[in-house]
Amino acid sequence: MIKKSDLTEYFYKGIKSKHNLKIGVEHEKFILNKNTLKPLSYEENNGIKNTLEKLTTIGWTPLYDDNQQTIIALKRGRESITLEPGGQIELSGAPLDNIHETCEETTNHLKELKKIGNEHNFILLGIGVEPNLSLDDIPWMPKQRYEIMKKYMTQVGRLGHHMMKRTCTNQVNIDYFSEQDMIEKLRLMFNLESIATAIFANSPFDQGKISKYKSLRSHFWHHTDSDRTGLLPFVFEKGFSFENYTDYAINVPMYFINRNHKYIDMTKYTFKEYLEENSNDQDDAILLKDWEDHLTTLFPQVRLKQYIEIRSMDACNWDLICSQPAFWIGILYDDEILDKVKEITESWTQEDREYLNKIAPQEGLQTKFKEKKLITFAQDFYELSKKGLKKRNRLSKNGEFDESIHMKDLEINLQNGYSPADCLINKFNSNWNKSVMPIYEEIIF
Repeated sequence: MIKKSDLTEYFYKGIKSKHNLKIGVEHEKFILNKNTLKPLSYEENNGIKNTLEKLTTIGWTPLYDDNQQTIIALKRGRESITLEPGGQIELSGAPLDNIHETCEETTNHLKELKKIGNEHNFILLGIGVEPNLSLDDIPWMPKQRYEIMKKYMTQVGRLGHHMMKRTCTNQVNIDYFSEQDMIEKLRLMFNLESIATAIFANSPFDQGKISKYKSLRSHFWHHTDSDRTGLLPFVFEKGFSFENYTDYAINVPMYFINRNHKYIDMTKYTFKEYLEENSNDQDDAILLKDWEDHLTTLFPQVRLKQYIEIRSMDACNWDLICSQPAFWIGILYDDEILDKVKEITESWTQEDREYLNKIAPQEGLQTKFKEKKLITFAQDFYELSKKGLKKRNRLSKNGEFDESIHMKDLEINLQNGYSPADCLINKFNSNWNKSVMPIYEEIIF
């Protein structure tokens, strides 16, 4: 019989060796018909289904939502490709040793998709919110879990469907080597999540016009489901532990369980209630899989699994997609740098974090905070991250570059005081003649 202690033990099993910490990246992108600039539907000729099938011819193994009928994901080694609600395609990368490897993995994935795009007549767009389309312009993908989620979303927030279908994000997955290391990293990441939102803000447009947000994607998340999103104040309480995160997670309403390729609606239950009602269930492996699935349906800005995910960043294009993991690794994987960032942020309060989480998506790097603007903090943290990457001294295959080479474009942006959203707005107001349409030629992968 599975007990609460077994759920907590799941996190302990995520502890890695301090000398073998890995890096994982996850990034989403929109798949748009080159002629119509509309998202591909699942069943159309050369649509999402045919694209996934094409990938199986170059080494990817298909995964199905039902009994070998509806292909909705792919796996190759420790990489996987998954399908988001509006047809966005996500690469969940393998745990790798350094940023050179993660960037090579990303590049190879995008090259594979671009090659298929040339055959299937689609383009790839890395941006936080699709800049020109309405909610109804974007089709739903045929995944059983999304049927449950989209129904439930309307009961708990007004913008959940916009989040599901209109947004793309890039995530970075970080290892921890002890419970205390998890605590320190989780707290630091919650302190910096809004600064990362501002640095990589890349969704200023709403249906062809400039919105009032640098990260419209973040605004959608603010109105999705307060039970499972946002900041987690208890992380900063004295005595926080794996068990405290378990207590949080078991009290969040469930979405589903999966039995025999069928998703069962469990939204009337918290995981704690489900556990109590099935206390005599002897099928431990299935129940632990339920717990693992449940953890993937929690969406705080920083999420704990058997690693830590930072979830606050908009999807970005070629110039910054490798900068995102590099920025976090430089800070989190060097003890000296981590301690320096802790010194800067240790006096920040929950009120500070809530303020930044609310205002940074609107005002970006120009957000006023502690008598400065966020651009100043961003520049300082960038320099510390760069120092951390140089100290790691993980060199490229030719031995010429350390990992900080992957932050060149980020450095230029921060020197100019710009996020990607600021650059897009400037182009929109000048040589784009107040049109978002050039995005589909200039900003695509």
